[in-house]
Amino acid sequence: MKRKRIAILFGGCSSEYEVSLQSAYAVITHMDMEKYEVVLIGIDKMGAWYRYQGEYEDILNDNWKQKETCIPAVVSPDKNLHGVLLLADSGVEKLPLDGALPVLHGRNGEDGTVQGVLELADIPVIGCDTMSSAVCMDKEAAHRLAKASGVKVPDSYVLTRTNPQDEKQIMAYGEDLGYPLFVKPLRAGSSFGITKVTEPDNLMAAVEHGFAYDSQVILEEMIEGFEVGCAILGTEELTVGAVDEIELSEGFFDYTEKYTLKSSKIHVPARISNEKQQEIRRTAIKIYRSLGCSYFARVDMFLTPEGEIYFNEVNTIPGFTAHSRYPNMLKEIGISFEEILSKLLEMVKDAGL
Repeated sequence: MKRKRIAILFGGCSSEYEVSLQSAYAVITHMDMEKYEVVLIGIDKMGAWYRYQGEYEDILNDNWKQKETCIPAVVSPDKNLHGVLLLADSGVEKLPLDGALPVLHGRNGEDGTVQGVLELADIPVIGCDTMSSAVCMDKEAAHRLAKASGVKVPDSYVLTRTNPQDEKQIMAYGEDLGYPLFVKPLRAGSSFGITKVTEPDNLMAAVEHGFAYDSQVILEEMIEGFEVGCAILGTEELTVGAVDEIELSEGFFDYTEKYTLKSSKIHVPARISNEKQQEIRRTAIKIYRSLGCSYFARVDMFLTPEGEIYFNEVNTIPGFTAHSRYPNMLKEIGISFEEILSKLLEMVKDAGL
């Protein structure tokens, strides 16, 4: 049986470049190489694409970009090829693909830009499509759609750098939301640029900090309680992992906490009743469907002391190491890391390719 040729995209010009390398290494080393031919596409921090043919460990230690192991590559606009062009010294080589799995976190990887390029070339995207990725990255758009489907969302206001509200209006927004509140870049991943504001005197500085990461920022009500997450796998028929819980001893779950867990713990399953877990899973499915997600995503929510569930965000390409939240939630219901990847790649086959 001919192996399907699957591209794994890693790196990217994103502040989460290093995390992508870790996730991609885990994916590559857990794939069934007897069933699939893997084409590694590395994207450097400046956005240049290369076909990488070196050792996997050099991806992990960020030593992959070497002349002898990399060939410049571009996505071909030819839909009949549905692949990439390798710009080798000997000439241009065509490399058709059966699918591409972007393992790219944050901006320029999780926001629909890469997905759009792949879809234009008629390369099947293993993951959320262009529209869903863009919507999930935009916090206001995601919240509007979730709210329209009947899910509670935090109150919020959006500020735009090109049409800035004056300080008096921004302070009025803060007063309306109440303190503490959060100021977040509207379209940035993994908690970059987020500030928890506990008093009015610090609001304007937090807004300026958020604008350093995006041209729009969102002022968001703080929801009392703790964060819970739900891993979802599938497009038509969905598999929902166990609910996890983030226990914080201080601050909030920012980028440092996500990858060091210095003052936090993650509990799988969450320390809540089975009935509440089932309600959270149903809510996660509703959000996943309403935002048009496909293949896989992690839906993050808040659970209040009163037992109310609020939507937080959807990670369309969550951390994908063997120790990340997404695979651990599925592991809790008996699905191994290898099985997750097999199921994802089998969906490409089911799409009729």
